[in-house]
Amino acid sequence: MSIAALFATPVYRVRLPSRGLTAFNAQLARECRQLRRDDPAGRRWSKSNYPGGYTSYGSAHKMHTVSPTFALLQRRVARHVAAFAEALCFDLPEGGLEMTDCWVNIMRRRTSHGLHLHPASTLSGTYYVETPPGAPGLKLEDPRLDRMMAAPRLRQDAPARLRRWITLPVRAGELVLFESWLRHEVPPNPAPADRISISFNFSWF
Repeated sequence: MSIAALFATPVYRVRLPSRGLTAFNAQLARECRQLRRDDPAGRRWSKSNYPGGYTSYGSAHKMHTVSPTFALLQRRVARHVAAFAEALCFDLPEGGLEMTDCWVNIMRRRTSHGLHLHPASTLSGTYYVETPPGAPGLKLEDPRLDRMMAAPRLRQDAPARLRRWITLPVRAGELVLFESWLRHEVPPNPAPADRISISFNFSWF
């Protein structure tokens, strides 16, 4: 007999090179907090759509085009996006994938980010700027979950490849990439300090 593992859901994780990373993250954190202060439209949008936290998703969502620091992050991320696309065997047109959106997320204590995906994008991801002790990870959902009409629950010792949900621990300096159709969420932040991240989308069209 044989059992084949089909229809895998690849997720790409990497820590950026440590040289200069502390200073780079500190500059990103300063700009993220400054943007929150300078963005009343984003604060209003967040009040309705991101209770307790701040995101520039509804206001300043192309940060790579307005900030040299975010543009540098784009360049650092782009090579990993290209490597992930190659591993996924994407047959892309000349030019490959381009960053289309880039926005800030600041999760204060008890802030959560509900289950969602990134429509009309190819690859999405998050770069973690500040992850205080106890900060929540990134929770990923098995994309087949809504089709499991009569599936029993799994044993506690089920391997990761069979689980319905996987929560990836995250830390500052780490980059996580996934295909944009993969639903994900962030549980409530129990830490008293801010959890700061930068999310983005890449597309070929």
